Amino acid sequence: MPGVAARRLDVTDRAAVRALVAEVRPDAVVGTPYRYGDWAVTADGAAHVALAAAEVGARLVHVSSDALHAGRQVPYADDEPPTPVHAYGAAKAAAETAVRAIDPGAAVVRTSLIMGEGSKQIQLCRDALAGRATLFSDELRCPVDVADLADAVLELVASSYAGLLNVAGPDAVSRAELGLLVAERDGLDPTGLKTTTSAATGLVRPLDVRLDSSRAAGLLRTRLRGVRELLAP
Repeated sequence: MPGVAARRLDVTDRAAVRALVAEVRPDAVVGTPYRYGDWAVTADGAAHVALAAAEVGARLVHVSSDALHAGRQVPYADDEPPTPVHAYGAAKAAAETAVRAIDPGAAVVRTSLIMGEGSKQIQLCRDALAGRATLFSDELRCPVDVADLADAVLELVASSYAGLLNVAGPDAVSRAELGLLVAERDGLDPTGLKTTTSAATGLVRPLDVRLDSSRAAGLLRTRLRGVRELLAP
């Protein structure tokens, strides 16, 4: 907003979060606390933001993740309970539980890999094509464009929707396939793409996690574009 300066805030400090929100008194809050591997930021931070928003009566939209699902061959509907298999997924599940307990009227958006020029997903693909990183060939996700996600969240801010909502793209691709799409769009040599599997690494990670976003498609004006459209040459 014009005239409003950005403020740094430690979301793990509940008193500081409450003080800032009480000072600003926003009409709406979009909660995105996240740091991979940091429970205090991802889970506790989400609870602190939800509590502060509720205290001033602000509309809350909390952004969650498909990482709280274990993975299976059938797409996940909006209202399915979390089944985390790693610490990050458990933190995102805990964040959702706290947000919904504090503010049952909040909208909770479950999304997938967030795409956009300069995003870490695109950079990871470029690094893998250059041999500096490795992409999983057995992990399926439904990438979403950052602008589409932002538009969807703003629509939800202005709505009265409460509860869980999948907001992701319609295309399910592996991370390795994503790397090939980036190579085709950018005219890069795909033969150097480094790939692996979760089994080969010994890591326990969610594999086939496809979000069914048909409810969002019917509810929102925003068109959630597929990754093949977004990365068309």
